[in-house]
Amino acid sequence: MYVGTYTHGKSKGIYIFDFDAISGKLELKGVSSELENPSYLCVSKNSKYLYAVMEVGEFQGEAGGAVGAYSIDSRTGLLKLINIQPTKGKDPCHLSTDSTGKYLFAANYSEGTFSVYPIGRDGQIDTISFIIRHMGSGPNKARQEEPHVHYVALTPDEKYLCAVDLGIDKINIYSFTLKDGCPAIEENLPVTVKPGSGPRHMVFHPNSGFAYLLTELSSEVIAFEYNCHIGAFNQIQCITTLPAGLKGTNYCAAIHISPCGKFLYSSNRGHDSIALFRIIQASGRLEPVSHIPTRGSFPRDFAIDPTGRFLFAANQDSDTIIPFAIMPDSGLLEQTGDIMEIPDPVCIKVIGPASEK
Repeated sequence: MYVGTYTHGKSKGIYIFDFDAISGKLELKGVSSELENPSYLCVSKNSKYLYAVMEVGEFQGEAGGAVGAYSIDSRTGLLKLINIQPTKGKDPCHLSTDSTGKYLFAANYSEGTFSVYPIGRDGQIDTISFIIRHMGSGPNKARQEEPHVHYVALTPDEKYLCAVDLGIDKINIYSFTLKDGCPAIEENLPVTVKPGSGPRHMVFHPNSGFAYLLTELSSEVIAFEYNCHIGAFNQIQCITTLPAGLKGTNYCAAIHISPCGKFLYSSNRGHDSIALFRIIQASGRLEPVSHIPTRGSFPRDFAIDPTGRFLFAANQDSDTIIPFAIMPDSGLLEQTGDIMEIPDPVCIKVIGPASEK
């Protein structure tokens, strides 16, 4: 398991844990401290490489952040830095790769852009291929004064690239193809959501054509039916992540679906909980089940292990990672194991063994 952090306080970088998939127990193995503010992590599909943002506004004397590539030791899980590349955009906050491990996508929050990189044979990040800039603003003058790309990733069929923009209340959709061996991106029809909702992250159902968008500012999950033929998203539901009648400030952060595809979880910063929904398989609609306290403050991220048996919540403001066992029939969470104290934990990735793909 790998934990990304902000390093402006006591944190040293990316924390590395051994994870026992039977008991859920974690054991700290080491820390990789080469990058400043490695606040979001991405692991290649073959589990051989880890990529991390440097969420900063300046890198090597120029405006913008950076992304770093690491090789993962298949025996120990420890990291070895391969290289670092600038993003040419300030405060990168999200990363993803394609299934072949040939391309890396980085969302630059403060610049309202995303960067596209080729990945070399040995996992190194090559020079940026191109940068796409968003335009516009939203009604929330404090948070939506300009575009803020918060997520960029391919659809499961890898025909389209989705760039979720908190600042303009849109998912900008781009067709993604290869022309003469080089990536080509063309703008498609965007998905526009409720003004001021502030979309943050999205996730696709592992077994069907449904997608779910988490809104940070309005604390909602929006369910869509994805049309892979034209890259369109048809909204089928919008549901709150909070208990009925709750008053107070809340910012949603992370959204994930259990490997079995039965349950969707999202984190509430403010209410300090994980919202649990049951996914109606035939329709894709969500049915609220429960709100589980994260036993800490400001759950910025959480991760479900590949077996679907455990969930780990990262409480940023209380510097803790809380392990939960997932009840297979209900999806409910029960705290299990030891609380891990980590400064400023903001991203968790749990991986299985490396493959040869």
